[in-house]
Amino acid sequence: MDANDRSIAGFTMTGHALVHWFETSIPILLVVWLAEFDVSVALLGLVVALGYAPFGLGALPGGILADRYGTKRLILLCLAGMSLAFLIISLGTSIYAVGVGLVLWGIAASVYHPAGLSLISTGVEERGTVFAWHGIAGNVGIALGPFVAATLLIFLEWQLVTAILAIPGILAVLYGLTADFDPTAAVEDDIDAGADEALSLSDLTENSRVLFASAFALVFVIVTFEGLYYRGMLTYLPEILHDLPAMDGLVIPEGLEGIEPSHYIYVGLLVVGMGGQYVGGKLTDRVEPARGLVALFAVFVVLALAFIPVMQMGLLAVVALCGVFGFFLFAIQPFYQDAVAVYTPPDTRGLSYGYTYLGEFGFGSASIAVGGFVLGEFSVSAFFLVIAAFALAGAVLSVGLLSGFGRFGGPEPQYETSADD
Repeated sequence: MDANDRSIAGFTMTGHALVHWFETSIPILLVVWLAEFDVSVALLGLVVALGYAPFGLGALPGGILADRYGTKRLILLCLAGMSLAFLIISLGTSIYAVGVGLVLWGIAASVYHPAGLSLISTGVEERGTVFAWHGIAGNVGIALGPFVAATLLIFLEWQLVTAILAIPGILAVLYGLTADFDPTAAVEDDIDAGADEALSLSDLTENSRVLFASAFALVFVIVTFEGLYYRGMLTYLPEILHDLPAMDGLVIPEGLEGIEPSHYIYVGLLVVGMGGQYVGGKLTDRVEPARGLVALFAVFVVLALAFIPVMQMGLLAVVALCGVFGFFLFAIQPFYQDAVAVYTPPDTRGLSYGYTYLGEFGFGSASIAVGGFVLGEFSVSAFFLVIAAFALAGAVLSVGLLSGFGRFGGPEPQYETSADD
């Protein structure tokens, strides 16, 4: 890579890692908030859902703002906003104050993906390489966020931990202010450069109408069900693991009594997810996306149902299932990202990914509220049944995508590598 590519890669990798650093530390803090504020799982689930929802709902306006005001400026505002939000959370004395901070975090975080991917697409010559490193950085943040949060909670109060988690974001803002690169270095030779211009309202409406009159409508719903599965499982798994009988039998060595083994099992499944995403990405070159989605959603159903009996088993069985779950949970991401590229025309690709993140992170966050209600009013087994139902719906819709391409899409699809989350 040349100097400009390296500079953009470093800047966007930092931003991507920190978005997920903050995102995946929240479920660890959720366990503490349940005890700290003495609230029901249903209420806390609703509060956390309100924080996660803007993460996806802001993707479309975030893309428009990035086109209008510049990607670097928007990413810097994103980093500053996320850090400020966690500082506000650290000062919270009630669950409602925490909720305000979570909503502010979701609003700030929502602009990153459209802005970061847009910057790479217009400024980088070696896009494939930078997209690969960008995805790896996101996975590092996904694993480090809960690991650092869980470790700090052994020694410190949650308020101080939340404030400490904001420090990397502040340092990233200072780094970003000094980053020097040309955000449009690759546009001159890009046949689709015009697609990066800000859309008028009429263009947005017309392009959206064209997209949702095609197979993308089905892809969008499939991605939404994947988001419901992903967000519900990752949000509540730390709390569910914490209360398992297998954890009661663990003897913590003297001096390490504050360690929560369930937190580190959760971190472990996220680390295994890096391998899943790599393998999934390699398979997209050989397996058409609809076929891969059918297979992986079927695996999701089996894994969600498997948690019901395994919860009553020993620690080894729990750890093994979590490892398998983490691998497949992230293996599906390259397939739905590739599906967006395959089933949409090139001149609406940016808008297509904007809607994709709306479904994944926005509508998908509804499972937090649903999951909190089910856990509070019914049982953990009922929760996994609901999660399995989301995966089953995704599998059925993916079968429809696989069998009905000719009716929706017309010409033979052109497979290509797409930007990852």
